[in-house]
Amino acid sequence: MRNIPQVTKWLLIVNILAFLLCVVMGGETYVVGGERITDYSLNHIFGLYFFKAPNFQPYQLLTYMFMHGSWMHLFVNMFALWMFGCVVERVWGPGRFLCYYLLCGVGAGLVQEAAQFVAYAGIFGQPVLSLGTTVGASGAVYAILLAFGMLFPEERIFIFPIPIPIKAKYFVLIYAVIELSSAIYASGDGVAHTAHLGGMLFGFFLIRYWRKHPTAGHGMSDGRQFFDRLNSRWQQKRGSSQRHEPQNPDWDYNARKKARQDEIDRILDKIRKSGYDSLTRQEKQTLFDQSNQA
Repeated sequence: MRNIPQVTKWLLIVNILAFLLCVVMGGETYVVGGERITDYSLNHIFGLYFFKAPNFQPYQLLTYMFMHGSWMHLFVNMFALWMFGCVVERVWGPGRFLCYYLLCGVGAGLVQEAAQFVAYAGIFGQPVLSLGTTVGASGAVYAILLAFGMLFPEERIFIFPIPIPIKAKYFVLIYAVIELSSAIYASGDGVAHTAHLGGMLFGFFLIRYWRKHPTAGHGMSDGRQFFDRLNSRWQQKRGSSQRHEPQNPDWDYNARKKARQDEIDRILDKIRKSGYDSLTRQEKQTLFDQSNQA
C-alpha cells in the first residue's frame, strides 16, 4: 500500500471498510438459481433508490458508490480502481483525481435515475420502485478507465480473453460498446449498465472541459503539476547529493549518474513544450521509475 497514491489508497480503504460493515450488519439471504445472495441491510440506507420511491434520499447519490452487493462485486471494482487509478492520480494529482472520481460517480447515479424514469416510472407504482437499489463504484471506475484511455491512448494493455495486447483507446471503446449493448439487450440482468455509461459520459465531458480550461478544478491539466513537483524533488535530491555525498572516484559511475539527470531534465522540458502525450513509452517509464525513487 506504500506506493499507492493517497486518494486511491483511501478510496480503496473506505470501500473495503464499508463492505465489511455491511457484512457485519448482515441482511436477508436468498437462494436464486442455486446461488446464495445476501441483501445487505445497509444497502437499503446508503444505496441509491429511484427518486420517485419513498425510500429515496439525496445523499444516496454520493453514498451508493461506496456500497457493494458481494465480495466479487467489490473485488472487480477495487482491482480496476487500483490498476488505473494509481496512474491517473499520479498524472493529475490528488485534488483533481478526487474531484473527477466523485463527480463522475454522482453523474453515473443521475444517469441511472434518468434511465429508470424513462423505463419504469410510467409502468410501476411506488411499492415496486422501492424494491431495488443501485450500489457500487462501477460508474466512477468506468470514468477512470475512460480517463486512462484518453491520457494514454497508445499504451498497450491486456484484456481477457484477448491473448494479445491492445491499445488503451480500443480497450475503452470495447468496454463502452459492451456496456451500451448490455444496457439495450440485457437490461434485466441486475447490472446497472446505464450507470457505467453515465460515468464514462460525465468523465468525457469533464476531461474535455478541463482541456479547454486548464486552470479550472483542482491541479493542472495534462499532469504538469505532478511533473513540476517531480522536477522540484529531483532538483532537491541533486542539490542534497552534491552537498553531502563525496565525489565518487569512479568516472564511469559519475558519467552514468549525470546521464540519468540529463535524461530526466530533457523529458521534463519536453513535457513543458509539447505535453505529456508527446512522450514515448520508454520516456514515460523512465519518469515513473524516477518518481518511485524520489
